[in-house]
Amino acid sequence: MTEETPGFDEKPEGTPSDDSADEKGAGPADKAGPAPAGEELVEAGLQAQLDQAQAALNERTADLQRLQAEYQNYRRRVERDRAQVKEVAVANLLSELLPTLDDIGRARDHGELVGGFKSVAESLETVVAKMGLQQFGKEGEPFDPLVHEALMHSYAPDVTETTCVQILQPGYRIGERTIRPARVAVAEPQPGAQGKAEGESDEESGGPDEG
Repeated sequence: MTEETPGFDEKPEGTPSDDSADEKGAGPADKAGPAPAGEELVEAGLQAQLDQAQAALNERTADLQRLQAEYQNYRRRVERDRAQVKEVAVANLLSELLPTLDDIGRARDHGELVGGFKSVAESLETVVAKMGLQQFGKEGEPFDPLVHEALMHSYAPDVTETTCVQILQPGYRIGERTIRPARVAVAEPQPGAQGKAEGESDEESGGPDEG
């Protein structure tokens, strides 16, 4: 028998195998993970989600601010309406008391406000004053059709404009709201009195200049 010579199938010692060659052939690029393009896509997706969340937050914030403004306006309207209703209710109540206050005024003018009746009358006047009722109308003040009601009319030489010369019934108001105008007698300047006064003024100054 002849001796068997080593075949070509047998690899000499120290020769790297195919598997080890493959492992050594794997460079750093294979172990670096996702490609840079993939990272940019991920960042773009996250940024898009962040922008969407920020837009939603801004929209919700605007809705909240709008609701808050509407609530503030509603509350102001409710408070204003409540104050108006209260003022009207108080005005209606005090209007029913005006005839009684007129009787108290006439009794005071005639000296009949004495004893227990005086105490009751003063207590009533104090209560209505605390509720905001104010009396107005004085002799000698200029006539104002917004707050005065003229029941009598005359002419007087000592007035230069329509003037309240007598208060027949005082007026009453609550704040800026007039409950009842003052009923008065008025006097106007005498017809021609103003022209006469101007003529007298011209005479005192020497009259018109002569050419």
